[in-house]
Order: sequence, then structure tokens, then C-alpha cells
Amino acid sequence: MSTSQRRSARVSGRVALDQAEAVIVDQYTRLVRLAYLTLPHTLTRHRRVLVAHALVQRALPGFRIARASRRVPGQRRGAPDPALARTRASVLRAALAHDRRPRGWPGFLPPPRTLRPMLPVVWGLRLFPRAGGGEEIALGQVLSEAPAAARAAFVLLQVEGLSRPEVSELLTAAGVPGPELALDTAAGLETSAGVATQALLTSREFDACSVQTRPTDLLRRRRRFQLAWLSAGIVALCCAVLLTAVGSSPSDQPALTVDVSPAISADRLVRTPRDVWADTSRVDFTAWPARGTRVSDTALITRALATWTDPPRGTRVRVAEATSDEQPPGNTQLLYAGDVGGEAVVLFHDGRRVVRYGEPPSPLDPASLDISRADEADVTTAASLVVSRGEGKVRYLTAPWIAEAQTRDLLDPDSPGRPLDVSDEGVTDAVPELPGKGACDSLPVLQLRSSSKIVEKHAFLVADLGGLTPVHLSYTPLPGTGAPPRQPREATSTAALESWARTGCRLPGMRQSGVRAVNQWDFAEQDLPERGGGAVWSCTRASTWRGPGSVLVQFRTSKESATAPAKIVGRARSTAACSRFGQHIVASTPWTAGSGRHYLLAAGSREVTGIDVTGDIEADKKGGTLAVKAPESPEVTVRARLKDGEILDEVGSRP
Repeated sequence: MSTSQRRSARVSGRVALDQAEAVIVDQYTRLVRLAYLTLPHTLTRHRRVLVAHALVQRALPGFRIARASRRVPGQRRGAPDPALARTRASVLRAALAHDRRPRGWPGFLPPPRTLRPMLPVVWGLRLFPRAGGGEEIALGQVLSEAPAAARAAFVLLQVEGLSRPEVSELLTAAGVPGPELALDTAAGLETSAGVATQALLTSREFDACSVQTRPTDLLRRRRRFQLAWLSAGIVALCCAVLLTAVGSSPSDQPALTVDVSPAISADRLVRTPRDVWADTSRVDFTAWPARGTRVSDTALITRALATWTDPPRGTRVRVAEATSDEQPPGNTQLLYAGDVGGEAVVLFHDGRRVVRYGEPPSPLDPASLDISRADEADVTTAASLVVSRGEGKVRYLTAPWIAEAQTRDLLDPDSPGRPLDVSDEGVTDAVPELPGKGACDSLPVLQLRSSSKIVEKHAFLVADLGGLTPVHLSYTPLPGTGAPPRQPREATSTAALESWARTGCRLPGMRQSGVRAVNQWDFAEQDLPERGGGAVWSCTRASTWRGPGSVLVQFRTSKESATAPAKIVGRARSTAACSRFGQHIVASTPWTAGSGRHYLLAAGSREVTGIDVTGDIEADKKGGTLAVKAPESPEVTVRARLKDGEILDEVGSRP
């Protein structure tokens, strides 16, 4: 923030037309960005770009929206500039008007101001700001949920560098009631958005002056021009003929019409040769060949690309958390095209995302579009994709390097895997989905084995959690005496399966949360008081594609059933705990012995040399575990001492 002194100028009288024009030309990009970010996110990105430019161009004196007679802040540096102050107020007033509806105005209609014709008008093109990275997308999501006045205040504070009083005066001049509330909300947005918000706001994601263009509705406009010369009866007849006579697909299914030109044509898609995966150092989605019985069906693939470019009304669109929904780029790769489970399915990969297009057999039923992140996938996270889902069943398309597929029940660690049939194209038979959050009687997962052409004896587990990419399950065993820290390994050993049998019922609760991999880390074991048997402490970490992860700290005893769900004793979100960047942990839980006596138990990972307890109990014990008598539900603070002298707080919070 600049600390230079600023003064406020009362906007009165008329500003010379040449001065206003000079301000608009000089500050055009900033004014357009201010309008673009203030406009409601109910408008499409294309519409917001055009409206933002129109509002700035209509801010010249003489337009009705350019009037501003209230007190507004002056120029940022040097002497006050009435022309800049008036122009800012005019642009803000017009942008904020898009969120206001007159009393009695129908809720299903946009505000009347948005219905007015505005220049510029672009026919035949759609305009989009260039896409940014994950941080820009997250900031855009935060802004979309805020009121328009708060968005405007946020931009004025972060980008324009105005002070709170100046922003308050400017919002008042733009007709905002209670600008202090907008300023307080903007401060909350800064906290939610994190650091470097100024750099993010000035990135190309929010620059409506640096746009990319795509053609739209070329076929539809040509049809309208031709049909305009016919009578209403002939128009209806021609529409019926078009709906029934447009070319059919090879499977004799009714074809859907394409009203939007795709961002990339079907013949420009990347198609990887079939044998690349066996002779490459990059074993991920880029090594997948194009498979399926309809890889040559240009009409189907074009419809899929057109739907991805601009989904028609009624399309069921699901975009995973923190995933961009931008149009297909030029390096888009075709993975699959075929008929699965009664649908025509097309799968794409663009280096960062995987996209599934599903087309029902009837043109009256809506198509579906699913988009998920897949950046930095590897031999396990790129080993399969969900190709079909319905009626509690799911089918997978396996990677070309998968030599064997089996199913197994995580709740039955002693039973062997059951072979799963896979077609020549890599599509598996239907297998049951994981149960919901209710009963947990069975946990079906896939056990896949990689071909010996890329790695020897490599088997691993994946589970479907509702996304396109199944989640990789791994396991980190208990620390060995004097051994270096254990690394996560595949969850196929006896110890891994027994551990997952006690904690696997937590997996359904992670559905649709963008999880990439889940690691089960048994970080400590402990002998319980009064000959209560043994206990194992574990940390289950769910890592997402976007980076942050969440953890569940769980506690299980040897006296319980081999499949009884472990007790959750702590949880934390958006944490590095239990990862390679957070390798130390301490946790605690109340426990009742068979005699009815109550204890407080605590345990830490391998670097913990002592545990301190304060609060209702005062205790200090050397070593990595602690067990002391306690009230039934003690209020305590637990900390651990590490070998290097560092003090470690208990992870997360108790449920």
C-alpha cells in the first residue's frame, strides 16, 4: 500500500470532454479490470468482458451513467484529478447497477440495465480472459461469492492502492449504501485469498483487455439467415427435418446437433501411438494411446469438443474443486471414444485435466461433462479412469501398462483378490461403488499390477471416491528400532491390509473432495495399562490434486474386532502433517480400562523423546508414549519434545 498523502476532491461542474477522454485512454486497462471484477459472476465471462468495456467507454461525460455529484477521492499521486475521480465513480455506479433489480422486477429476469443494447457488440466471437493458475482460480471463486460492492472495494484497495477513507467516499459516490460494510467484507476477502493478492488481481486471469477469441454458433446463425425467408410453417417443418435428419452415428444412435464450433477440431487432437508407454520415461496419461471402437467417429468427437467448449443448456456439468473449466487447448489428447454402459463416452487429457463426455442414446436426454485435475499424475494415479458410472456400479478404463486387474474388499484383509475381466480396449467389467456415509459392510477397491516392461512385481490399490481418477491407497508401517524413517509403500502387504481394514470406512466421507491419494501411516504402538492389550496410533492423510491435505488421527486396540472402525482422536484440514513436509506428530485420547478406570493416553512419532501434559492433569514423561490416570473427559494440552529440542503441539483438534 502506498503511504503517500492523498486528498479528496469534490466533483462538481463539468469535466472537459478531452480531459475525460485522456483519463479513459490512459487508465483504460485499470478501469476495465475494475468493472470486470465488480460485475456479477452470474454473467458469463464473455458477457462480463463486453459489458466491462462498454461501461468504461460510456463513462464519457454526456452519458447518463457518467453523472456523479458526490464527494469522491482524488488522484492517487500528486494533485487531485477530478476527471479520474468522476470516471471511476461513473464506472463503479454502472457496474454496481447490474446487481440491482427494481422493486417488483421478476427474479428470473436480469436487471433492466443489462437489457439495454451496449457498445461494443461482437458478433460471431466469444471473448475470454486468458486462464491463470490454481491460485488465480481460487481467488476468482472467493470473489464470486462476495457482494459486488465488496469486490469493488477489494480491487480499489489492492490494485488502485486507495486508502479506506478514499474507497468509502468513492463507493458512496457510486451509490453504495453502508460502504463500511463493503470495506469490512473486502478485508475478509484479503484474509481468505491469502498472500500476493495484488499480483493475482493484475494477472491475465482478470485482465479483460487481454483476451482470447473463439468463434461461436456459426452453423446456427447460417440456418437462421436461411430460415428467415420462409414462413412460420416451413420453419417448423425445417426444424423437425433438421432434428431427425442430421447425420447419424455409426452405432445408429440419434445424433445431437452441434450449435457451437469447438475450440479445437477433432483432426487436430493428439493421438499417442499404442506402444509408446513401453519405451518412455514418462509413464502417465501422455503415454495412453487413443482407444475405443469410435476413435474414428469424427461427429461424436466434435460434439464432445463443442460441449467442452461451450456446454449447451441442460448439460450436466461437474467440475472438480479448484479445477479450471476453460476451453480445450491446442495440445488436447484423445484417450478413448466408445460405447460403455449405454452411453457414447469420450475421454480427453490436456496435460492438466482429464475430461469425460457422456452422450445418452436418446437426443432428448441431457449429455454430461466431467472435468477433473490430473496434473503431475504418475504410474499409479494415471493407471485408470472412470469411464462409466450408474446404478451403484462403475467401470474403469485401465492404462496400457496394467497387466492384471483384481477386486478386493478392504474389510476382508485375509481374502485374496478376485480377477476382474478387462476388454482388449482396457475397459473393465462393472464393479460395485464404495458405500455411502451410512453402513460400511464392504469396501470394494481395485488391485492393479503393472506390466514387467516398466516395473517388476508392482501391485497397488486404487479406490473410487466419485471423481474421474481413482484414489491411490498407500501405507507407511510402524517405525523400526533404530531404522531411518519409513517411506509410504503400496498397501498390498498383510500389515497394510490389516491396518486399512480398521480405517477404510473413513474413505466414503472423502467423496467428491478432489483427493488424489490417501496414505495410512501407523506412527506409534503402545502397551495399554491394566493388561489392556496393545494399541496402534495411525494418521490417515488425504492429499488433494490442488495441494492441501487433511488428516485423521486414529486409535485402535488389539482387543477389538479385526475390522472394527478405529476411533478418531484428532483431525486437521489444510495441513502438512503426516506428509514428507510434516514428519512429526503427537496425539492423545481418553481411554477406559476394563476395570472402569479412566486414563489419558498419548503417543508420538519416532522423533518424539518426551510428552508433557498440562490442564486437568499435570504429567511429564520421557519416551514416545504416555498413559496416566485421568478424569473421564479431561481438558488438557498435550505437547511433545523432539530430539532437536523443538516443541511439537498436538495435531489438529479432537472431534
